[in-house]
Amino acid sequence: MRFDGKRVLVTGGSRGIGAAVVQAFGAEGARVVAHASRQGDVVGDLSDPAAVQRFVAEAVERLGGLDVLVNNAGVFDELDPLTATYEQWQQHWRSTIDVDLIGAANATFCALPHLIASGRGKVVNVGSRGASRGEPVAVAYGAAKAGLTAMGQSLALALAPHGVSVTSVLPGFIETDMARHVLDGPRGDAVRAQSPAGRVGQPEEVAAAVLFLAADGSEWSTGAVLDVNGASYLRT
Repeated sequence: MRFDGKRVLVTGGSRGIGAAVVQAFGAEGARVVAHASRQGDVVGDLSDPAAVQRFVAEAVERLGGLDVLVNNAGVFDELDPLTATYEQWQQHWRSTIDVDLIGAANATFCALPHLIASGRGKVVNVGSRGASRGEPVAVAYGAAKAGLTAMGQSLALALAPHGVSVTSVLPGFIETDMARHVLDGPRGDAVRAQSPAGRVGQPEEVAAAVLFLAADGSEWSTGAVLDVNGASYLRT
């Protein structure tokens, strides 16, 4: 898969899955802008609608247009719903939904005119296995990622007449900084055993799925939801 001349914006592109996606696109010839909340090619707080508008516009200006948007940025916070206070519960939901769902929705909205103008625009949302199987101690995260998947499918219907495809990738546990506290803790062996392969995924394996869905020729996959979890969870 070559992406020569393609213009790509990856949110949360400074580490983990996002960094692997940025590197993979670059290796295939794309021009890539990596967004980050603090340090990246473009910087902006996804929970701030004005900041999202600014960094998308900056990315488009730097690239001279936009062909691919990868909504990868996200936060994962654990909170036991049986022991949390009401105030903690409110904060848990607000901080997660603002970034993982509303932030992605705003980035997509701001990118849409440019994706349509490209003629074959692509949006790839990086969700989570938790959108399907649930997250008992990260309830807001599971709900936000389920909403992201639903948003992608709704936009796939809305944008197909305009030449823009929208798809989602749902990783399981991936060996990233965000998952390190779980993988290195007492639950680590049990998490690795969830897959019959006896391991968790690597960021590069998710990046490969993202590139597949962003490539020319993948247009008929619009609306698709691709599991990348090593058969640790099988949707029916």
